[in-house]
Amino acid sequence: MRAQLLTGRRPRSVAEVVRGLGGLQAQDTPASRLAVRPRSTGLDQDAVRRACDQDRSVLRTWVMRGTLHMVAAEDAGWLVGLLGPGFLAAGRRRRLQLGLDDRLLGRAMEALPAVLAGGPLSRAELVRALAAKGVKVNPEGQAPAHLVGYAALSGLVCRGPDLDGDEASYVLLEDWAGAGRAMGPEDALAELARRYLAGHGPAAPEDLAAWSGLPVGRARQAVDLVAGELAEVELDGRRLWAPKGARAHRAPARAPVVRLLARFDDYLLGWRGRDLILDPRFASRIQAGGGWIHPAVVIDGRVAGTWRSRRAGGRLELTVEPFGRLPAGAGPGLEAEAADLGRFLGVEAVLCLERG
Repeated sequence: MRAQLLTGRRPRSVAEVVRGLGGLQAQDTPASRLAVRPRSTGLDQDAVRRACDQDRSVLRTWVMRGTLHMVAAEDAGWLVGLLGPGFLAAGRRRRLQLGLDDRLLGRAMEALPAVLAGGPLSRAELVRALAAKGVKVNPEGQAPAHLVGYAALSGLVCRGPDLDGDEASYVLLEDWAGAGRAMGPEDALAELARRYLAGHGPAAPEDLAAWSGLPVGRARQAVDLVAGELAEVELDGRRLWAPKGARAHRAPARAPVVRLLARFDDYLLGWRGRDLILDPRFASRIQAGGGWIHPAVVIDGRVAGTWRSRRAGGRLELTVEPFGRLPAGAGPGLEAEAADLGRFLGVEAVLCLERG
């Protein structure tokens, strides 16, 4: 929990939160904002919007696992340069099925700088602007999304400011974030391992591979590159790694640490498996199937239940569904988390606890 910024000193800036974890899943825009709340002090959802849309200290683009992530703006260039080529190669077959052959994509990449020179465009506007320049993409189905993903993984575009209703817009990466930090392939690989283990250690190279989408061999190479900076931790016969000086220390007896994590939170996505934090008996309560990850109640590092919310009469009603009997003393922590979630969203929050 400390590595994930869920306990201990918590940052006061969105960029520091994002940089500390290496990146936050951002396919679900409201959930990505909520992921900042339990890892920060004094921030609210408008602060996350400003960081993305105005300050540009963080941005959203396709990097880890080939999916949309919120990353520190200065990290976007080297992350895309390191991870993009592999995902571009893996996605070629699907692009061909959608009519996005290499020739069409090449013409689109040539046209996009002029198309986006005037500022952010929605996906539909971008497709229409490309068509006006003779680059025609079927506006229906998945082709526009794959086109945008290709341009992002090539380092040309990224997501820009949110439009009404959190609709995505797109901008030229270099115009939006600047030139960024230049890094060679080996240095970038080492930096990825460094960032990952700072936000997820103790962990194994296989965990880095699952989080980043790198082949396991490359993930092992990445950890080897920074081995001198790491301490080895053994757990149930497994060799795990964490930055030196980051080992956990037993804390004195205190009230349980309670966190309400939103759907798709990195605490549930950041490793190869969830065996250290989630009893397998309740795994389907968190992920019933497919890629949907439900909001989780975490108490002293273990997933203890799920929660849901709905707006009612100007208030936010939070319902917690525990997996069983909650630890003694967890009630005040749940109340505090509910109140803080309401503060973050700018609404009064009311907590309801269902029987486990």
